[in-house]
Amino acid sequence: MNSSLEKLEEVRSDGNIATNDEDDYDPFKHRQTRKPNTSTETLIHFIKGALGTGILAMPLAFKNGGLVFGVVGTIFSTIVYTHIVHLLAGTSQRACKRSKIPVLDFSETAEQVLAGGPLRFRRYAGTAKIYVDYMLLIVRFLSVSVYLVFIGTALRDVINYELQISWDTRVYIGLTTIIIAAITQVRELKYLVPFSLIANVFMVVAFAICLYYIFSEPVSLENREHWPELSALPTFFSIVVYAIDAIANVLPVENKMKDPQHYLHACGVVNWANGTVTIMYIVIGFFGYARYGEDTKGSVPLNLPSDELLAKSAQLLAALAILFTIGLFFYVPIEILWRMINAKIDPKRHNVAQVTLRLGVVAVMAILALTVPQLEPFIGLAGALGSGSLTLLVPVLLDTLFRWPNDFGWMKWKLVKNVGLGIFGTFVLVAGTWFSVLDIVEIYT
Repeated sequence: MNSSLEKLEEVRSDGNIATNDEDDYDPFKHRQTRKPNTSTETLIHFIKGALGTGILAMPLAFKNGGLVFGVVGTIFSTIVYTHIVHLLAGTSQRACKRSKIPVLDFSETAEQVLAGGPLRFRRYAGTAKIYVDYMLLIVRFLSVSVYLVFIGTALRDVINYELQISWDTRVYIGLTTIIIAAITQVRELKYLVPFSLIANVFMVVAFAICLYYIFSEPVSLENREHWPELSALPTFFSIVVYAIDAIANVLPVENKMKDPQHYLHACGVVNWANGTVTIMYIVIGFFGYARYGEDTKGSVPLNLPSDELLAKSAQLLAALAILFTIGLFFYVPIEILWRMINAKIDPKRHNVAQVTLRLGVVAVMAILALTVPQLEPFIGLAGALGSGSLTLLVPVLLDTLFRWPNDFGWMKWKLVKNVGLGIFGTFVLVAGTWFSVLDIVEIYT
């Protein structure tokens, strides 16, 4: 019997169910969350999840999409992403209600939906759980290795320039690893709120510095593309989806809320967070491309003057924002790993095992960052296969299977809408995978 089904039996045997009627079971009332987060703390985490270094690549997205389509395409992409977050969290909540389980994570939601869905899909419940778990592990841990290289490179550029030294990037990666090893020992999501808050502040300041340089001279819209070429559309959507993607954090932060009913409310956490970052994406993307045109590079700080400390500090602040986000990034994969192994460890040794596990994972990621050059194309491929499917396809599939066959509304409009989302997700997934493979082939041949 798999873990989430065992959890169902435990909940029933513990007598936590007030009634056998599904309609009377409220999973929120049966949650026993240690150190729950307030709605404000959840908002901070959610914004940090979506406000990563991807925002600094938005001018490149607009370079590929054009000024007019860039605005429209960004709004469209963030609306789609916000809706998918609602689909995933809403399906998870309904699966909790149907299965009479207080809380489910991403992979457990997939397992429960398939286990209670159409007969032909039920045998794949365990496979779905394994797929979600392992794709989250692969994407998150590879991302940490890339972030180590990003942070190390930013520290090298700024510190070496200011102190007139020539330390290698690996030295800074090693120093960064020590700090990360300490941050990742924080186990409670609530205690990671200050780190997310600091990271948000750093990223907003970096954002402001970039805008300062963008508007330091008059911005002209002349000689700027307004609409994309067809061949540039996959790149545009890949960058935007990468920038906003934080699907791995959607259920963990909701599951730790003191008032989870505020999560999907019309004026709740999800809508406020995504509305805020969407405005920031459009502002930096539109004016960044309008300012630098065809000279727009992969990240805004790369377009800033290389001999000015203020300009370099934007890249440094972005790197520090990522550094303070590592704990949040580690939370999901470590929880998955711990769920896999904790039953095999003597409870008296759980604390030592947790420390060892976290240090071991950090060490492996650091070794990967130090020894494998050109890691970015592989994280791009893993992101296309993993994040692309987990973000754009799996939530839509789960919602469809949960509603099957008669819960699609008038004229089955929800089914038609889900098919459309599935086509869009497949386009982004296939295009992202294709271009990632081309990057790898180009580098190694």
